[in-house]
Amino acid sequence: MKTKKLITACLFILFSGLLLLNACKPKSEDKPLRIAISSASENYINWIHRGDSLAELIDLKGLPPDSAVNLLATCDGFLLTGGEDIVPSRYGKGFDSARCETNPARDTLEFALIAEAMKLNKPVFGVCRGQQILNVALGGTLIVDIPTDHPGNVVHRCEDYTKCFHQVNVVKNSRLYEVTLSDTGSVTTNHHQAIENLAPGLRIVAWTADSIPEAIEWENPETKPFLMAVQWHPERMDVVSRLSMPMMKAFLEAAGKFDQDKRD
Repeated sequence: MKTKKLITACLFILFSGLLLLNACKPKSEDKPLRIAISSASENYINWIHRGDSLAELIDLKGLPPDSAVNLLATCDGFLLTGGEDIVPSRYGKGFDSARCETNPARDTLEFALIAEAMKLNKPVFGVCRGQQILNVALGGTLIVDIPTDHPGNVVHRCEDYTKCFHQVNVVKNSRLYEVTLSDTGSVTTNHHQAIENLAPGLRIVAWTADSIPEAIEWENPETKPFLMAVQWHPERMDVVSRLSMPMMKAFLEAAGKFDQDKRD
């Protein structure tokens, strides 16, 4: 009996020691994910940190393109956020710039970052402008002004964006559906432009009732790195929404796999 108790005690001490050793691992052995953000704000930061509170966030806003590209190369994923209209000459409509509020320097920066992200096969997620600039960078075009050029019965932008919602319908045989398990839902919206002609290699996987594209992904995702973009603003939505946090978690999971593959 004494021998049995002694063995049990020794095993307990050994197990406790292993737990303590594991808990005291140097931080370098448990490196946090590094997520690059094209232009950070509190909502985007909170959205990412709800999915991974330890993620290190790198705001690339306003950096010289060369410096930003070098920083992106050290990151595990890239989030393209909302903001100003894209300069229409970028998609063959330079004659129609009067209806736009643009930021040419931001366009230049983000086109360089998208090219680098594609070259390095990094996971990419786009929100609102992020979806639009991905489509343009990959060869698509935009509707310059939805109310004028594509009038319908869906309101896409309101004076108070916190009260601006509409329904979207998700294509079932899509990665977006696999991630969200939702074929429809209410989303918050704040835009007056949208995809017109889709870029080669992409597919539209969510729509509004007035036929505005609301989400895109690769046409053949099995052979491509993670790419998902939505026209709505999931970072402003309730965390319980299936059309918000599940997408961020899928993006972070892809970033984690990218980091692991890089180290292997």
